[in-house]
Amino acid sequence: MKINSILIRPLITEKSTQQAGKGVYLFDINRDANKHQIAQTVEKLYDVVVKSVKVIVRKGKEKRVGKKMISKKMPNRKIAYITLSKGEIDLFPKA
Repeated sequence: MKINSILIRPLITEKSTQQAGKGVYLFDINRDANKHQIAQTVEKLYDVVVKSVKVIVRKGKEKRVGKKMISKKMPNRKIAYITLSKGEIDLFPKA
């Protein structure tokens, strides 16, 4: 699997920004990626040392869409909680 296809995007929520102060970062990742690939990718892209990776799969919600309010199932999401032992990831870079 290619490096740029493993991490989809960082999750920026109120909970994730609070945890970023403790050295824990949340990323939306590819469903086929495993913990070792995630750790290697984060270390290469952000030049940090990864302590641990926890992965959860969030079930897709049912949304009602359109004029007739037809139910549509959203896809499942895989989220990684990445704890760093050394370094820091800049989620809000100054352009």
